[in-house]
Amino acid sequence: MSSQSQATDSPYLFGDWNGTRSRLADEGIRFEFGYGSEAAHNFTGGTKQITRYTDQWKLGSTLDLEKLWGWSGGTFQIMMTNRNGRNLGADAHIGNNQLIQEVYGRGQTWHLTVFALNQKFFDGKLDWRIGRLPVGEDFASFSCDFQNLTFCGAPPGNIVGDYWVNWPTSQWATHLKLHTSEQTYVQIGAYQINPNYVNDRWARRNGWKLNNPGGTTGALIPLEFGWTPNANGLPGSYKVGAWYNNAGGSDLYYDVNRQPLAITGSAALKRDFRYGGYLSFQQQVSGKGTTVFFNATQADRNTSATDRQIAMGMEYKGPFNRANDMVGFAIGASHANSRLAKYQRLYNQLHPNTPRLVKNGYEYVSELFYNWSPIPSINLRPNLQYILHPGGTRQNSNAFVLGLKTSVAF
Repeated sequence: MSSQSQATDSPYLFGDWNGTRSRLADEGIRFEFGYGSEAAHNFTGGTKQITRYTDQWKLGSTLDLEKLWGWSGGTFQIMMTNRNGRNLGADAHIGNNQLIQEVYGRGQTWHLTVFALNQKFFDGKLDWRIGRLPVGEDFASFSCDFQNLTFCGAPPGNIVGDYWVNWPTSQWATHLKLHTSEQTYVQIGAYQINPNYVNDRWARRNGWKLNNPGGTTGALIPLEFGWTPNANGLPGSYKVGAWYNNAGGSDLYYDVNRQPLAITGSAALKRDFRYGGYLSFQQQVSGKGTTVFFNATQADRNTSATDRQIAMGMEYKGPFNRANDMVGFAIGASHANSRLAKYQRLYNQLHPNTPRLVKNGYEYVSELFYNWSPIPSINLRPNLQYILHPGGTRQNSNAFVLGLKTSVAF
C-alpha cells in the first residue's frame, strides 16, 4: 500500500509504518503521537483586538504487560506533553474565567502527564491504577471537542483547578474501579494535593520529572457512580460523583477571628476541608450520530471563587455524508461566588481610591464549531464563541471570538 493511500485511510498521518505499527501492537506496544493547536481572535471584548496561538504536543506509549512478559491483566502507560503559546483572554484583558483556548496553561513547558500501572483483577471486574495521574482522566472525565474550557475536560477542574488537577498536569495517585455489572460501576481514588504541581514557575523547571516534591498538604478523594447503557444500539454515559479535599483552604470572607477580611486585613480563616459534587450525562439520541450532553458541578461556597458551572450541548457526526466531519453547539455558565463579591464590595467601601472588580454573577459562554476532517488523522475545527459578562461581572465587555482548533494524529 502506498504512503498516500495509508494516510487517506489510516487514523494516523504516517500510516502503519509499512506494517511495523500493527506488528508492535500485536506484540503489546502501542504508540500515541499527536499535535493540537488553538488560535483565537477577539472582535469585541477586552482592551484590544488581537490574535493568539497556543499548542500542545503529546508523545506516549501503552505497554501490554501480558503480551510482553506474561503479566496477566497488567498494562503500563506513559504520556509526555509539551505546551507553548499565548493566552488570548489574558493578553487582551477580556477578564474571562474560563479559558478561550482550553489547551493553554499549567506552565507552557514539558509535563509528565501519565506514568501509571494498570492492573485488572477477577476477570476484569476490578481495575486498579497507580502512578502519576491527572484526576480528570479518571473522574468526571469529559471530551475536549470544544475550544472553550467551559465545555472541555472534567468540569470540577474548571472551577477548583487549584487542587483538582486535569491534563496535562499529574500527581501521585491511585484509584480502584469496580464494575458492578456490564453497564454500571463505582470507583474511588486518592490524589496527592501539592501546590507545586499547579505552580507554573515550578512546572517550567520540574513538570517533566518523575519526582515527589515537598509541600504536600493532603489528598483529594473523589467517588463516582456510573451507568453506561446501550439501548437499541445508542450508547450513553451517566455519572454522579462527589469529592472531599482534606487539605482545606482559605475562607473567602472571614479572617482567623471570624471577622470580615476586608476590615481587618488579617490572615484568612483556614477551613479544614473542601468538597463538591457533579453530574455528567451524555446520550446518543439518533442512529446517524446526534449526541447530547449535560454537565453540572457545584463546589463549596466557603473557599471556591467560582462555585458552580452548568453546561449543555449537542454534537452531530457525519453532516453532508462526510463520516469524519462533525458539528457542535454548546451553552454554559460559570458562577462567581457571591461570598467573594461580598468581600469585594466591603473592601471597595473601605478603600474607595483602590476599588476591586466585583464579580457576582454568571459568565455565560456559547460556542458553535464545524469539524472538517480531510483525512481521518487531521481535524480542522473553526469555531465561534460569545462570552457574556466575562468573569461574572457586567463591568467587563462582552467578547465575540473567532477560533480555530486543529489536531493531527501521527
